[in-house]
Amino acid sequence: MAEPLTADAIAAEIIDRTGGDIRLALPLGLGKPVTLVNALTRAVAQRPDTRLSILTALTLERPDMSEDMARRFLEPAADRLFGRYPALDYATMMRDGTLPPNIEVSEFFLLAGRWIGVPVMQRRYIPSNYTHAYDVLAAWKPNVLMQLLAPLGDDFSLCCNTDISADLLRARREGQQDFLVVGETNANLPAMSGPEARLPKGEVDLCLESSPDFELFSVVKRPVGLTEHAIGLHVASTVPDGGTLQIGIGAIGDAVAHALLFRHTGKFPEIHAANPFAREDYDEDGAFDTGLYAVTEMLVDGLLHLFESGAIRREVDGAAIHAGFFVDCRDFYDRLRALPEEQRGKIRMMPVSFTNQLYGDEPAKRAARTNARFVNAAMKVTLLGGAVSDITSSAQEVSGIGGQFNFIEQAFALDNARSILTLPATRTSNGKTVSNIVWDHPHESVPRAYRDIIVTEYGIADLRGQRDEDAVARMLAITDSRFQDDLLEQAKSAGKISGNYQIPDKARRNAPETIQQWLRPFDLPDFPFGTDFDETERRLLPALGMLSDVQGDTMGLAKLILNGMTAERPNDLLARMGLDQPKGLKDRAMAYALTGAIRRAT
Repeated sequence: MAEPLTADAIAAEIIDRTGGDIRLALPLGLGKPVTLVNALTRAVAQRPDTRLSILTALTLERPDMSEDMARRFLEPAADRLFGRYPALDYATMMRDGTLPPNIEVSEFFLLAGRWIGVPVMQRRYIPSNYTHAYDVLAAWKPNVLMQLLAPLGDDFSLCCNTDISADLLRARREGQQDFLVVGETNANLPAMSGPEARLPKGEVDLCLESSPDFELFSVVKRPVGLTEHAIGLHVASTVPDGGTLQIGIGAIGDAVAHALLFRHTGKFPEIHAANPFAREDYDEDGAFDTGLYAVTEMLVDGLLHLFESGAIRREVDGAAIHAGFFVDCRDFYDRLRALPEEQRGKIRMMPVSFTNQLYGDEPAKRAARTNARFVNAAMKVTLLGGAVSDITSSAQEVSGIGGQFNFIEQAFALDNARSILTLPATRTSNGKTVSNIVWDHPHESVPRAYRDIIVTEYGIADLRGQRDEDAVARMLAITDSRFQDDLLEQAKSAGKISGNYQIPDKARRNAPETIQQWLRPFDLPDFPFGTDFDETERRLLPALGMLSDVQGDTMGLAKLILNGMTAERPNDLLARMGLDQPKGLKDRAMAYALTGAIRRAT
């Protein structure tokens, strides 16, 4: 019996079979076989006569810990929070400038915010809607596909990444593509057994099965504040029973799922009745007796909770959820693995050519995707309804458009479907609060011709089919009141609204205090679906957020320091940050600032 191949032996075999000119297709996110990728990266780096070109997306990394407070907070808990997930060598090399000239990496979706200011990645980013990424990849003609696989009986499971891989493998079977299939198994992956996720062993040319199973990357849940809860509650009032749902990852996605669970458990009507921003035309508040069906590119923890509760249970071809990929927290992986086989079979992993578009068996998709609500996040929205979801005004790619535009297109193509874009009305940076509702932006991810439903904590703006002047008025009604007058003047100057228009009095109360008055009595959870932060870390988070907001704001930081100098020392929290016995002037100042922030946050 032959000895199992090592990662280095497989890397050498790939170089030999490709002649040393490797065009490597890597799945996005969790599906990267890190041991093999690193072995191949090392081998090519040592061989200037070879070349490695990688096309992928969403390279998973731990957050930047170079800033002092981030390091103090995250480093001691990093393995617990993010898992002992090995770093990808090509990403490390790109960051420190040591990537050799015979290796290049291009991505069509970036880990949010991690590659801002890194020129080599900014230059090589490929803007592409998710469903069109396959076309980019197919035209590129990869000669190697590498994927992390889950053992599945006598076969393998594509598991977390059917998204593009399933279509690439189909093209290979049909003779349209010719590439090596190279796998690395990992028993920590939940094996998904649907036909699109199953990969016969005979189709895998090389496989690493003897390497220790590394821990999967765990996405840390962000706290869900009152702003996010308000947005989630507004969105929940738009979702009809028996409909179709897509939501994304993050605090707002968790808030939406939590609000929908409130509906299913009967807790929603009271909090909805108290909503000062409620609209009479969006009054869905009952339980999901028929149940929802989910079709989504990303299977997220919130959808899994809705499935486990029975809120998602309407089946299409035997599945209550069709999804293209997943990456989430360790609890999500554990629960997915623990589902009885029959239940797990109702979550079917599919290519994004199925989930994100109507082409191919369109009549069946239309019949299934009734009353769809496609919920996604934006960074900014213009007063005329154009959305900015992935790029800064200085053209720094933050993340990518992914499948957002695909689902917005579906919302316009399907009967009774709606696209819902969500965003907080404001953000704070360097001690300054600014509006996320803006007059214009040089780079729009979604043009205003596709404007539909926009939701902030201050309510719902229904823009579909509206005249520009009505769209402006409706957007102003969900804008923070501190910024309404300036935006109104810009709209008047552009001739997009009457010079006599006045913002209604009921929209003049759009302030954080109004949100607090509405939601504080209901004691909503900061982490609706749990967290890997311990109790001490959870107590620190609001204060650390406050410190982050004042970075670059000398006066704001000074106020926190002065506040901390007269406050009782929270010694246990300071000890967790290594500031209970500060050394030097800088550490003493940060200890006082943290104390002041803790005092203000409680």
